[in-house]
Amino acid sequence: MAYVDIVTALALLQFIVFGFKVGRARGRYGVKAPAVTGNATFERLFRVQQNTLEQLIVFLPGLYLFSRYFSPRAAAVLGVIYLIGREVFAFTYVKEPAKREIGFGLTILPTVILVLGGLFGAIRSLT
Repeated sequence: MAYVDIVTALALLQFIVFGFKVGRARGRYGVKAPAVTGNATFERLFRVQQNTLEQLIVFLPGLYLFSRYFSPRAAAVLGVIYLIGREVFAFTYVKEPAKREIGFGLTILPTVILVLGGLFGAIRSLT
């Protein structure tokens, strides 16, 4: 289970780093709070942060469900793929949003596997 906890901590730290990047961009590009528009680079960094939050809501419970009913190590491996996907997504989205597909795929695929695996495992445990 320690592997899953490490991946969880890394996912949360990754989200915090994305938040710091948004804050730094606010200052650099003069986007005063509460505004969330005004500079394209800021807006992209902000969307990366918000999209990551949206993904975390599904990823983290899926990670724990999968690890409970199947394998903590396999869940952690899928979690690492998710983390790499988030980095690829962030880099490509800020540089060229239209090329974010690979990063998104590396994020959503492990998340769906984790959630469906957790659901299947829970249902299987009923019998």
